[in-house]
Amino acid sequence: MSVPLEGLAPVVDANTRLIVLGSFPGVASLQAQQYYGHPRNHFWAILSALWNVDLKSATYVQRLDAARAHGVGLWDVYANCEREGSLDSAIENARFNDLASLKQRAPKLEAIGHNGGESARAMRHTGALGLPVHRLPSTSPANASWRFERKLAAWRAVFEEHGLA
Repeated sequence: MSVPLEGLAPVVDANTRLIVLGSFPGVASLQAQQYYGHPRNHFWAILSALWNVDLKSATYVQRLDAARAHGVGLWDVYANCEREGSLDSAIENARFNDLASLKQRAPKLEAIGHNGGESARAMRHTGALGLPVHRLPSTSPANASWRFERKLAAWRAVFEEHGLA
């Protein structure tokens, strides 16, 4: 039986230049109330490598501060959904976040990065904002077919394109 779940608040401010949109937080992230809270998720390790900083041992507040300082925001495409477990394939009855509000929330926004395939299904919505939209390989541990180095190279290309790495 699917469980009704509420997502996390956006991490966006007036200096956000690129927003990374996940699909919906997994169980570990919801329990911790942290984006990319699963210890095997590669998200924070990728940012650490891109910016040559140690975010692995940083507190969550320090991680968010580093993201903001580099012009990166975080949110998910879904505000809430029903799901058993953490897999995107189990998401049911999902309701979108107000993605159309991104340009008001982040006036310097210049690009959107979808973290994984489920998030990328919203590209028709984010593409309507008139900004470059990128499909990034999922940082989730469920995306085991992509080794860390391959994920990092794909993320680096997008971040460099927008002057964020």
